[in-house]
Amino acid sequence: MNDTDESADPIGGDGEASTDGTKAPLWVEALGWYGTGAIVGAYAGLSFGWLPEGALYHGLNLTGALGVGLVCWKRRTWQPFWLEVVWASVAAIALVRLAMAMA
Repeated sequence: MNDTDESADPIGGDGEASTDGTKAPLWVEALGWYGTGAIVGAYAGLSFGWLPEGALYHGLNLTGALGVGLVCWKRRTWQPFWLEVVWASVAAIALVRLAMAMA
């Protein structure tokens, strides 16, 4: 354990999780793996013609970026965290634009 205050952790450390970049709670890790699969799946799906560019594609990118971003936040890895913030923002804007076009 390190000298950081676990009670200041906004994700809710469970005693095993630390803020030194080594561990995250299992539920955070699970969301991170979901995020990785969602982003890679969306990209592959669009690239190989299995998935059209639309709400599902952008939704997978948005939720995927949030999942990976949560792991980055918990592990305090700031470069990929900010990449995921931008990734999620682009996906959210694309979803809003799709919704406005359908209205």
